[in-house]
Amino acid sequence: MTAISLNAPKLFDLSGNVAFVTGAGSGIGQRIAMGLAQCGADVALLDRRQDDGLAVTAEFVRKAGRKAIEIAADVTNKASMADAVARTEAELGLLSLAVNAAGIANANPAEEMEEDQYQTLMDINLKGVFLSSQAEARSMLKRGKGSIVNIASMSGVIVNRGLQQCHYNASKAGVIHMSKSMAMEWVERNIRVNTISPGYTATPMNTRPEMVHQTKLFEEQTPMQRMANVDEMVGPAVFLLSDAASFVTGVDLLVDGGFCCW
Repeated sequence: MTAISLNAPKLFDLSGNVAFVTGAGSGIGQRIAMGLAQCGADVALLDRRQDDGLAVTAEFVRKAGRKAIEIAADVTNKASMADAVARTEAELGLLSLAVNAAGIANANPAEEMEEDQYQTLMDINLKGVFLSSQAEARSMLKRGKGSIVNIASMSGVIVNRGLQQCHYNASKAGVIHMSKSMAMEWVERNIRVNTISPGYTATPMNTRPEMVHQTKLFEEQTPMQRMANVDEMVGPAVFLLSDAASFVTGVDLLVDGGFCCW
């Protein structure tokens, strides 16, 4: 047994780390990026959004006393992702943590769905996570240290009652299994890869006025009788990235209010 310090362990302290977060301009990605800064990390913020979402995130990170850079880029473009990681390391330091949260959602009956709708979603949700993880890992593997968290969904585990989104469900199932596969490819080189699968979450996408009826159904179908708020995704992300999860890789962490138990 190794010697144990009498001081409280700082298992969730991310000080000294440089993090890279995609989808950092809104929703879950934005809140996780803020949370990483609260725990001590400097953060590169990437999104393709055209509004001020990234600026809001960056302002929070800096007010938390950490460094931030804003990167407008498309996760489906391999060269752009490589450039984004290179810029991160040039301006913030060596990359050690990453969260890939960029994604979209829409719905249509399978028999009516156009190929463009299917392909666009798959390109962002699955190919985008692959290219992001690839670019991040190429940097981390050079030093033999790093942790990547990919944001999937409980829709990659179950089929949501009443929602016609086979392409979305398939993309998230792909993220989960792809992440497990990458975890095993890189496990001997000290790179951990895990996923978080949120349940219904009160993001801007799910709280639009026209979603009121659907939101009520989401809450009724969840054992906790409510949706998650984005704050509740920070703890799981920090845990999986931090030393508290040093023996955790290839795991899909459901954060769904008990939904998948039924």
